[in-house]
Amino acid sequence: MGFFYFRSMREDLLHFIWKYKKLPLQNLVTGQNEIVEIVDVGIHNHQSGPDFFNAKLKINGQLWAGNVEIHIKASDWYAHNHEKDVNYDNVILHVVWHDDVAVYRKDNTEIPTLALKSYVSDDLLKSYRDLFDHQSTKTINCENGISQIDEFTKTNWLERLYVERLEQKSIFIESLLKHSKNDWEKVLFCLLLRNFGLNKNGQSFLSIAQALEFSVCRKLLKKPLQLESVLMGLAGLLDDEGGLDPYYVTLQKEYGYLSKKFGLSSQGIQNPEFFKLRPSNFPTIRLSQIANLYEKHQDLFQKLMTTSHLDGIYAIFKISASTYWDDHFTFGKVSGKQKKNLTTPFIDLLIINTVLPLRFCYARHLGKDATHDIFSIIAKIKKEGNSVVKKMGALGFGVGTARESQAVLQLYKMYCMKNKCLQCAIGSNLLHGNI
Repeated sequence: MGFFYFRSMREDLLHFIWKYKKLPLQNLVTGQNEIVEIVDVGIHNHQSGPDFFNAKLKINGQLWAGNVEIHIKASDWYAHNHEKDVNYDNVILHVVWHDDVAVYRKDNTEIPTLALKSYVSDDLLKSYRDLFDHQSTKTINCENGISQIDEFTKTNWLERLYVERLEQKSIFIESLLKHSKNDWEKVLFCLLLRNFGLNKNGQSFLSIAQALEFSVCRKLLKKPLQLESVLMGLAGLLDDEGGLDPYYVTLQKEYGYLSKKFGLSSQGIQNPEFFKLRPSNFPTIRLSQIANLYEKHQDLFQKLMTTSHLDGIYAIFKISASTYWDDHFTFGKVSGKQKKNLTTPFIDLLIINTVLPLRFCYARHLGKDATHDIFSIIAKIKKEGNSVVKKMGALGFGVGTARESQAVLQLYKMYCMKNKCLQCAIGSNLLHGNI
């Protein structure tokens, strides 16, 4: 094992070795010369606290039940202040790579320590080193080994990753729900505005949604010009005192009246940007489209939560900006006449990033499981065409629909980019298969 330097060791490999028993199960001896027999490695804990819960071990013939903590060095126990944390009082074994110091409980009894460097094979260490050999890869760590992974493993993993992505998006939805005092319509409004703004103006549009009481929106749902004036006024798009465009002046007057009536304030709102945006994504167009979406569907939340077919959801989003914008992208500047409808690719993004995550979260609050219906809908949506999806597709991931494109985005951002290969079914499978 001489080639594998101490500084190359990572804690995730030690977790892998313990979890999958990648060490000889006979003749294990602690630093205190106690014989260890592994009855049950325990449950891997990915949150705070000991690394494995409810392990069962025989130490010198006596059965122990408790937790296992894993570190690179035994002295990390003190570096992480575990000796002061009651969550670590029930640790029955300290598993380390390098046993550099004795570790004691609060009652001054020594915790048995098992040093893995005496038991791990060279083959496993070499496979692990090869997995992280960036000199031979261009995109992700395992790109040279993906061809060894069977399609069943990849397909199952991508399904799990899509559900994981929904779970991750639920965290933000739950925060919106708490902030809105459980007003699901307000949550939808916030999500829609953020996603209408895309990457460039998403945060700006979200700040508008969060600053505007949805009770005001409810009063303006049948008045798209007034709702448009409120959205554009809060966005700072009606601040020019010298505006001569008649439609601009109309919106400005409406906003002046409504801002006084409802006590509206743009404080804390981030103004949207036009720079480097396609004209169809200008904030003027997108905010007008939002206003008309709510004018057409006063029961928008209920419709989006209950419409079961993709075509029905598309029909809900078949809306356009106000007629003024047919020949404008900005105020006062005439352009070629063209109805500013939502395009199918844009609607797809709204479904992927707003409708389906919200349905997932809402169903869970009702004690239901919407996974089957969500899978059915997203399987009919075309894959996204961003650079990550193209890269992962070229490496051998079957990306045919939006479900797979969402899954590979989750894989790339949450595992590949963070070197969490041993928490990934593919990296773990490669290490299993090469030793």
